Amino acid sequence: MKIYTKTGDKGSTSLLGGERISKADLLLDIYGTIDELNSFIGVAASKISEEGRISLESIQKTLFALGSLFASNPDDWKKYKIKNDYSSEIETLEKEIDRMSDAMPELKNFILPNGEVGSVIHVCRSVCRRGERNVVRYMNLNDEYKSDSALKYLNRLSDYLFTLARYENFKLNIPETIW
Repeated sequence: MKIYTKTGDKGSTSLLGGERISKADLLLDIYGTIDELNSFIGVAASKISEEGRISLESIQKTLFALGSLFASNPDDWKKYKIKNDYSSEIETLEKEIDRMSDAMPELKNFILPNGEVGSVIHVCRSVCRRGERNVVRYMNLNDEYKSDSALKYLNRLSDYLFTLARYENFKLNIPETIW
C-alpha cells in the first residue's frame, strides 16, 4: 500500500465515510490537534516512569478513538461503531487526578511550567486545551454535531496533564516555580 494517494493535492481530504471536505475545515483542526497531542504525549511517555507510561499509553488509545469521532460525520458513528461516550475514561482521569493530588502539597499559587519532564507534559496540556477550544467552536457552529462526552474528556484530560506535570516534578524533587 502506498502512503500517498494524491487525492489531497488540491486542498481537500475525505472523512471516514468518504465525504470530501476542505483541509481548512475546523474538523481537521480538531482531529489534527488531537493527533498533535497524541504525538506530544508519546514524547512525554518516553521521559517518565513506567507507571506514567502505562497511563499515557491508555490515553493515546483514547485519543485515537476520539480523533476518529471528529474524522467522521455523526451519521457514520453507528455505521463505523465510533465511540461517543467517554464516561469511564473521564472517571479514570478523575481518580488519577485525585490520587496524584493527594500525594502532593496543595497548590496555592499559579505556577510556571518547569523541569524537562514537567514542561513536556505542560506542552501536552496546552495542546489539549487548543483541541478543547476547537471542539467548542465546532459544536457552537454545528448543532447536530454534539459530543458533550468528548468535550468533557478533553477538559478533564487537560486537568490530568496539569496534575501529572506537577506530580512528575514532585517525584523528581523539582520545586514548582511560582508565578
